[in-house]
Amino acid sequence: MSKTNEPKLISGNANRPLADAVAGRMSMHRGVKVGLVDARVERFNDGEIFVEVYENVRGEDMYILQPTSNPANDNLMELLIIADALRRSSAGRITAVIPYFGYARQDRRSKARTPITAKLVANMMVEAGIERVLTLDLHATQIQGFFDIPVDNLYASPVFALDVMHHFRGNMDDVMVVSPDVGGVARARDLAQRIGAPLSIVDKRRGKPGEVAEMTVIGDVKDRVCLIVDDIVDTAGTLCKAAEVLMENGAKEVHSYITHGVLSGPAVDRISNSVMKNLVISDTIQATDAVKACPNIRIVPTAPMFAQAVLNTWNGTSVSSLFDHKTLGPIYEGMYRS
Repeated sequence: MSKTNEPKLISGNANRPLADAVAGRMSMHRGVKVGLVDARVERFNDGEIFVEVYENVRGEDMYILQPTSNPANDNLMELLIIADALRRSSAGRITAVIPYFGYARQDRRSKARTPITAKLVANMMVEAGIERVLTLDLHATQIQGFFDIPVDNLYASPVFALDVMHHFRGNMDDVMVVSPDVGGVARARDLAQRIGAPLSIVDKRRGKPGEVAEMTVIGDVKDRVCLIVDDIVDTAGTLCKAAEVLMENGAKEVHSYITHGVLSGPAVDRISNSVMKNLVISDTIQATDAVKACPNIRIVPTAPMFAQAVLNTWNGTSVSSLFDHKTLGPIYEGMYRS
């Protein structure tokens, strides 16, 4: 059978709602229905993962949508096994769309006799037959260099810029972007430049791993609407503490814009009881019922951006054009109108 003229999507179990949303957006852009390839991804009684693809994919341009979020090992294995199944079925090209790249925090040796697991994961993906990776806000941008295949790293900052300019319009003069640590200054500065806001930093020093001993605010946040910007919120302890320190230093309000809402353990309870007015996260990780029910957590969609990125990759056109919030504005039409 000859190949189709459309890209084909296949999804694991990590974030099926996002996969369905990406397919829906692609259908709207293409004017023809783009559905998910019919397949089953299931587990045997002993936990082994089994994949069967029911459609012919010979010569097709395949896109696997699968974040490697919690449970990271299961979701990673699903991705690798789907890729292997497609490769053995003679797919033309296999692209992994990984909204959240798990193990990204293990990108270097922090002490003796420790692994660089992000590099190991990169090797496994290439060996499984993946030929291109499309992801969002890698924890460390140097992870792109761990791959010997093309890696397109999209940014949440343009989407967050649209959201900020919509929700804080008329009050933008009071907005200040805050980096929760020195290492995240570049990410925070990027958003600050997009929205024309000043930048502040919370300098944190740890007494021991997992415990923040001291936090100092660098910059004048008095009477400011502070927006904490970061890529990952996990247990939310440091984030909530940073919000408290900002309020103690005279901030009017504190909001947070975090790309990946891991939100493990006591995170949701901490956020519910924190001084933060809102935590804005993306839908790269499928939200739990507790996250959806939390009144001060808001989720912004990434499907419009990923759908356009897949189409641009398939068409051979620029993906970097999606780094500009002015380009994304029309893609998110209806969401951020004045």
